[in-house]
Amino acid sequence: MSSSLPTQFTGVTVHTKANVYFDGKVVSHTVLLPNGAKKTLGLIYPGSFHFGTGAPERMEIVAGSCRVTLDGQTAEKDYGPGTHFDVPGKSGFTIEVETGICEYICSFL
Repeated sequence: MSSSLPTQFTGVTVHTKANVYFDGKVVSHTVLLPNGAKKTLGLIYPGSFHFGTGAPERMEIVAGSCRVTLDGQTAEKDYGPGTHFDVPGKSGFTIEVETGICEYICSFL
């Protein structure tokens, strides 16, 4: 399940206004790629947070670790740096961070 995570994006537009969730425990910035693709780059502080999806998403873990439960499932799965998980559209997931900060790239598929 490992992937080659980018260390930088070139020639992009970044929204300077942060997306702030759960009283600042999850914060991201929107990045628009030259081909029109949209991603968010963010940080998740310790806690348990539920997110709903409109479009399908891929969450790639850059640093730290998390535990994820997809909506409609009971199985929890741990993810660390270099791993990813996909979330169907019109669904959601619960993400838990026990310690430290989990850094991620979210791609809208």
